[in-house]
Amino acid sequence: MPNPRCHFLILLMKFVSIICFCHYIMPISGEDETNAVKKVDVGIILDLETNVAKVMHTCILLALEDYHAASRSAIRIVPHFRDSKKDDVEAASAAISLLKDVKVQAIFGPQMSTQTDFVIDIAKRAEVPIISPATSPLLTVKEHPYFIRAALPSSSQTKAIAAIVSRFDWREVVVIYEDSPYGTGIVPHLSDALLENSTLVSYRSVISPSANDDQILRELYKLNTMQTRIFIVHLQPSLASRLFLKAEEAGMMSDGYAWIITDVLTSLLDSVNRSVIESSMQGVLGIKPYVPRSNELTNFNKRWRRRFRQEYPDMDTVELNVYGLWAYDGVTALAKAVEKVAGTATPKSNKVDTRDNSTDLDALGTSELGSLLIDSMQNITLKTGLSGDFRIINGELQPSPYQIVNIIGKGERSIGFWTETDGISYKLKMNGKTAKSNNKKLGTIFWPGESNIVPRGWEIPTTGKKLRIGVPVKGGLEQFIKVETDPKTKAVTATGFCADVFIEVIQSLPYAVPYEFIPFRMPDSHTNPDYDHLVYKISSKEYDAVVGDVTISESRSKNVDFALPFTESGISAVVPVKDDERKNAWIFLKPLQKEIWITTGAFFVFIGFVVWVLEHRVNEEFRGPKRKQVGMIFWFSFSTLVFAHKERVTSNLTRFVVIVWAFVVLVLTSSYTASLTSMLTVQQLQPTITDLNDLIKNGEYVGYQKGSFVEDILKRMKFDSTKLRNYSKLEEYNDALSRGSKNGGVGAIVDELPYLRLFLNKYCGKYIMIGPTYKTAGFGFAFPKGSPLVPDVSRAVLKVMEGEFMNNIIQKWFGNETDCPEKDGMATTSSLTLDSFKGLFLIAGVSASSALLIFFLIFLYQNREILATDDSIWQKLSAIAKAFDDEKDKPNSKSENPGEGNESQTTTPFAASAASPEIFPNLPSQSPETRTASPPDEGFSTTEPGTPLEETITEANEER
Repeated sequence: MPNPRCHFLILLMKFVSIICFCHYIMPISGEDETNAVKKVDVGIILDLETNVAKVMHTCILLALEDYHAASRSAIRIVPHFRDSKKDDVEAASAAISLLKDVKVQAIFGPQMSTQTDFVIDIAKRAEVPIISPATSPLLTVKEHPYFIRAALPSSSQTKAIAAIVSRFDWREVVVIYEDSPYGTGIVPHLSDALLENSTLVSYRSVISPSANDDQILRELYKLNTMQTRIFIVHLQPSLASRLFLKAEEAGMMSDGYAWIITDVLTSLLDSVNRSVIESSMQGVLGIKPYVPRSNELTNFNKRWRRRFRQEYPDMDTVELNVYGLWAYDGVTALAKAVEKVAGTATPKSNKVDTRDNSTDLDALGTSELGSLLIDSMQNITLKTGLSGDFRIINGELQPSPYQIVNIIGKGERSIGFWTETDGISYKLKMNGKTAKSNNKKLGTIFWPGESNIVPRGWEIPTTGKKLRIGVPVKGGLEQFIKVETDPKTKAVTATGFCADVFIEVIQSLPYAVPYEFIPFRMPDSHTNPDYDHLVYKISSKEYDAVVGDVTISESRSKNVDFALPFTESGISAVVPVKDDERKNAWIFLKPLQKEIWITTGAFFVFIGFVVWVLEHRVNEEFRGPKRKQVGMIFWFSFSTLVFAHKERVTSNLTRFVVIVWAFVVLVLTSSYTASLTSMLTVQQLQPTITDLNDLIKNGEYVGYQKGSFVEDILKRMKFDSTKLRNYSKLEEYNDALSRGSKNGGVGAIVDELPYLRLFLNKYCGKYIMIGPTYKTAGFGFAFPKGSPLVPDVSRAVLKVMEGEFMNNIIQKWFGNETDCPEKDGMATTSSLTLDSFKGLFLIAGVSASSALLIFFLIFLYQNREILATDDSIWQKLSAIAKAFDDEKDKPNSKSENPGEGNESQTTTPFAASAASPEIFPNLPSQSPETRTASPPDEGFSTTEPGTPLEETITEANEER
């Protein structure tokens, strides 16, 4: 028998439990409404006919249950669901009903952007916050202060899409979007994001939600005729399913195509029929907001499945998606915000307008809790949200990483991630940052057609047409381009340097490009085509490209895109050469210019005069009759040219001047010899005109090639248009230059370097190229603006130019250019100019002038007695001149003139020595005449060695 005490305790516990349970449930059921419990009514507007709304509905119910179970607050959120029935008016009506009749303090929804746009204005009047998962970027928090976005806007994914496009170097894309606010809202943002990565939207394909399958198929066929093969699809799942079925039917889900779908379609991929995915969406890339895996999410997914089956037992099970998770986190955030502000305000509405003529909007009233609630919701964070880091800042849900997936088989496979800070990566850390070691990489991708080769992004249109290549029909210079038409088959063939390069470039491409040449002729068959007109035909859609000797220019590049040039660039001039100067009898005068000849002659006379002045009083060889003295001036200086002067100089000043002048003469003669040798031994090609400006000054006629842009350049260089003549053949160039301007020809031909090289190679030795060379971009192949062929052709041009082919083709059409090395004016030698010797002449002039000045100062000092007399100036000058002309006294013996200065002793040492018998006692005495006639031993001379007597005397002096 049980213990009575235990039985009593059991009954007591049951009684207490019943009391506590009743106390707990009575406020909720409304049986006992006390001040301890506060109900907050929240409206929820969804399109309950859609699968997304049903997923969100189930998540919202679970969110409120989890909040109430976890919260100890007396706040109770009471949800009031309304169905908008996919209609904007229904959504607005539901909002008015909730605000007017239920007095809700907040509204979650609607889920459609157009419905939200209606409801926002209504809620603003009632000062009730709208927490909506609307994704349209046209709805902004700045314009709608009571709007809180609880989902990522569609514009947030555009940078991720642009990063994928840039990752594969695609330069053009086609955007396929729905003709609705949902579709059009993303287009401007997507175009800007692509443009930042140098990618253009080549075409925008708009598909109506009500379009039938035939209309969709026609649009796809239209897209298939275009070059672009990269398609970005922004459609609702139902419309996208039909699009991909028709794309498969049109053959657009095969090799060479790439498809990228936006986040809505990728996130709701489970709503697309599996047969459509397996048959028509294989290889498609997609992006969607990344939801990190967690135990909480796994457990919630199980609970959600059970609850969804309870709520919708007759419906096939759908998968939980990010919109349901955002709804769960959004309602949880709303409940926490209500809990935060409910204690400071009563959840009720102010008095409404009850006049008879008032409208439903006037009867809404305003919420006291709404203004506080909107402030709390604008900046709120759920760090443990089911969708990840759920943060609302300034009313906007902050972006999360995007996951990049590849549709394979029945579902999708993750191949990478994208974040705004780090871009594309293969792996993602748990904190949401990319792993640096795997940055900028994606996993293996299987493209449409079960291919693992990245599509290049464009193809030749599938209309069966070939590329229409315009080629100029030239009347000459056929080495560059020559067009021939078969009279029977009408087939057009192009040959020449430019055509061969183009054919080799096309063959170097990694894919086949069919093409056909179309001749370009002007109405008058006797004139050459105008190249600007030829290039313009690309922009007018008549040609798909132009091949020929077409120069890349700034004006032409405004209408077309050029590939990289395949020839050298520049514009120069060719003029006739002068006759061979080596046959000129006066060529020996050519090494030095006229100015230097005159200067050298003047210095010869000047140096001779200075030496005569310095030596006249002390040196017998510089004395005598006036004729002899004048002859001595010229003889002495000019004899230094060949170092043949025999006269000895006695003055130290003279020696200094002669040494400096001898060095100047040495440099002059050496330079002259080298220049003359070069002129006589190396062939000279001297142009008749050295500068284009000389042509303008002399009024010469100038020739250029017909149809070339060189004519415009010549006019900009101030050439008279009446002095310009055009030609089309090399033979015409030769004839015009040979005749010259005075005989109906021209003084120069101005053209591009490739033509001038060919001309000089043919007429070697007759003409020469003169500068300057005006830079141009060279020849290039022209294509329409934005053509995807341009980068590939440019790379192929580089490949061809780096190989041996280019050398072979130049040899084929232009011959061996080394056969005429003189064509650029090689080995031309110019005369020496005065500028090269200014320093030498300056040194010689200063040295001679300084010596002359010192001499006159000493002379005037020695003859100061004359200057001190009271005679007239003329008498003083006559006395000074007479003193200068008199020979300076020379002592005949040691006893003579004991007061004679050192200069006399120095200048006549031989005389002094000979007069002293004490030095040479064994020598016979000599008469004064003999001693005077003996040449001094200190003289500066190049004469023969002295006699034995002179040598003996010299030795004796040295011993002394």
